[in-house]
Amino acid sequence: MHNLDGLGYRGATVVVTGAFSGMGEATARILGELGAQVHVVDIKQPSIRHERFYPTDLARPDEVRMTAAALRAIGPIHFYFSCAGVPPVQGALRCMLINYVGTRQLIEEILPCIADGAAIGVIASDAALGWQRNLALNLEFLKLDDPVEAKAFCESRADVLRDGYTSSKEMLLVWAQHRSVTLGRTRGIRINCVGPGPTRTPFMSEMSQRLSADFFEKFPYPLLGRPTTPEEQAWPLILLTSRLNHAVTGGLLYTDQGFAAGLLTGAIESSMLTPGK
Repeated sequence: MHNLDGLGYRGATVVVTGAFSGMGEATARILGELGAQVHVVDIKQPSIRHERFYPTDLARPDEVRMTAAALRAIGPIHFYFSCAGVPPVQGALRCMLINYVGTRQLIEEILPCIADGAAIGVIASDAALGWQRNLALNLEFLKLDDPVEAKAFCESRADVLRDGYTSSKEMLLVWAQHRSVTLGRTRGIRINCVGPGPTRTPFMSEMSQRLSADFFEKFPYPLLGRPTTPEEQAWPLILLTSRLNHAVTGGLLYTDQGFAAGLLTGAIESSMLTPGK
């Protein structure tokens, strides 16, 4: 690999969640090639080289708490990559608990050992494209920082949970944007999100069970004409989170080949997303 030490990863202590497969695996692998000391949080142990593996189900607050305690012992952490996520086929509530509630809990609980001036990169989704429409509701949910209370809130509010996926990605984005202000002011910590479109991962394979067989083939891909690879998503996340972007926080970078731009401006018709069409 070319000399990319200016990105700041060589010798850095890095945590990657969801590194068993897909975008998380690609991210962890590339970071290792860049010289980072990569610590992995996932349900399954990945095959890529890593310093230590922390088996964790993000839907279980007690497991998250134990993992957070273990991660605090390795500090300081210089970069954190939140790549764990599941599709709604695993159930709306579990989807919300992993994609947002547990993800938020783990980051918040290890913040004491995340170094001042560090950076957090988060995989959101272009599924959160309409987050502004639900902002008032999302901000109400945002006030609940206890995972048990958050779960109960979801169970009692169908308008909060919805399909579990779109809503969880909206919450993840709103939380990151809201949190970026205090983290930046008090500790110089940056937090940014990427919003991928369809990517050839096990996640896509699971989603294919719910959608029509050719949904992802007919999906509009303005740039490449095909779904992206995990590596094509990992690199923007790594570059956005690097030290070269020290003035960027609270951001959302759409890595969806121009899909969001087309949908927002009318260059892509929303009817193209209807399964079976």
